[in-house]
Amino acid sequence: MIYRGEDIIIRTISRMLIPFIQLYGLYVIMHGHYSPGGGFQGGVILGASLILLLLAYGYQDAKSRVPEKLLTVFSGVGVFIYAGTGFLCLVLLGNFLDYAMLAKILHTDAAHARSLGILSVEIGVGMAVMAVMVSIFLDISTGGVLPGEEEEKQKTAEEA
Repeated sequence: MIYRGEDIIIRTISRMLIPFIQLYGLYVIMHGHYSPGGGFQGGVILGASLILLLLAYGYQDAKSRVPEKLLTVFSGVGVFIYAGTGFLCLVLLGNFLDYAMLAKILHTDAAHARSLGILSVEIGVGMAVMAVMVSIFLDISTGGVLPGEEEEKQKTAEEA
């Protein structure tokens, strides 16, 4: 079970650090196409900020800020952005993730199209990795049964 601490120091420091951690994670994602880092590293940093939120404020408070359905949507949309970019290159008669083909629809040169294509893939990977990292943490920390799920299952079983 996830422990909800009532320590004001931890909550205050977490509240101050989480926005900066998230900003750094976004920086790593957005600059990953031409510097070290990228979608995976930035996604892990963003996921770590949400895990810190979960540890400092407890499951119920974190759930109200970042619902699990939102994590599911983020992971799906992230994979869709990655795969969609690759399939768009295929539709434009190139190879999968051949970003130079994007120049046809972006009306730019091939080098700039490659940069934008890589950026879109990095954003998709970052979203998916962030959501999956938080989901893995929730599964490990709760044993796969989230708080409140047991009562819902029992009510459903009693009604049937």
